[in-house]
Amino acid sequence: MPALQRLRPDHAPAVLAFERANRAFFAASVPDRGDAYFTDYPPRHAALLAEQEAGVCHFHVLVAEETGEVLGRFNLVDVAGGTAELGFRLAEKATGRGLATTAVHQLFDLCRTRYGLTTLRARAALTNTASRAVLSRTGFVATGEEVVLSGERGAAFVRELGAAA
Repeated sequence: MPALQRLRPDHAPAVLAFERANRAFFAASVPDRGDAYFTDYPPRHAALLAEQEAGVCHFHVLVAEETGEVLGRFNLVDVAGGTAELGFRLAEKATGRGLATTAVHQLFDLCRTRYGLTTLRARAALTNTASRAVLSRTGFVATGEEVVLSGERGAAFVRELGAAA
């Protein structure tokens, strides 16, 4: 079973390989990151780690235990006042197995016990049915707020987590 891990410096090559291998797949449902993202990845990865160290974001990768391959990214950004925004992407070959749903549930535990978060927000394009399904399966509720994500219509969601048990 893949393991959800907090982003570390040594994840950089595997994260870049994940993004390259799935670039076309991701571009079908979210805007492409552009060539500069791939060319300039090492300083980008270092910047993510600096944000994480500052406590404004918490980045995670879903890693295949057998191979060390990154199968997904699960990020908590804009952390403030007990809330954060969830964003995630899963490798094409890892879809349809419940991995995203399981990873989001694991994040809920981390949010409560490690990060002190009580509320998560999320956004998804209306055309991104897979992400909206994961949000629904994990208890996110549409807020009714319409959003625009890189020029596409989307919806906003929220999930109350409650306090740590």
